[in-house]
Amino acid sequence: MIKIEDHAHKFCPHCTTPMQLFTDNGMPRPHCPACGYIQYLNPAPAAAVILLRENRICLVKRKYPPKTGQWTIPAGFMEFDEDIETTAVREVKEETGLDVRLTGLFAVHTGILPPNHPILLVVFRGEEIGGEIQANDDADEVGFYDLDDLPGVIAFATHRKVIAAIRQEWEEYEDT
Repeated sequence: MIKIEDHAHKFCPHCTTPMQLFTDNGMPRPHCPACGYIQYLNPAPAAAVILLRENRICLVKRKYPPKTGQWTIPAGFMEFDEDIETTAVREVKEETGLDVRLTGLFAVHTGILPPNHPILLVVFRGEEIGGEIQANDDADEVGFYDLDDLPGVIAFATHRKVIAAIRQEWEEYEDT
């Protein structure tokens, strides 16, 4: 469970008065009783891209915490000057060396980046259009893996949901 107090400023960034919690439209929010500043603790937007080669999915092994050594779909956080599609394309390039074209929206999930940072993950489908596969940036390894023979633990619940949804799609397709 996420606690607002774990993320709230202790002191107002504008006037240094100790922050207090108040209820705003039913939501607890950190607020400065002196100057009125309200700290909104909104989820951080991130993007991921599903890349497939035949029936194999692209995964990267995390180089840094959290979840060092575990695997994820290529993904990362949106920068302040980007739109979410640009984020998706950039993150794939940074982590895998591959250039991609987004081909559609797959899913939008909310989740937690450990230990307790809320995120909004926008997942796209994509296709390779260039580049050479190589682990870069915060990826220790990168490759394409069969969904029935993943290389290790999938780090985040949101990524596990996406992989489960792809499996289900394929099963439904095979049944038709």
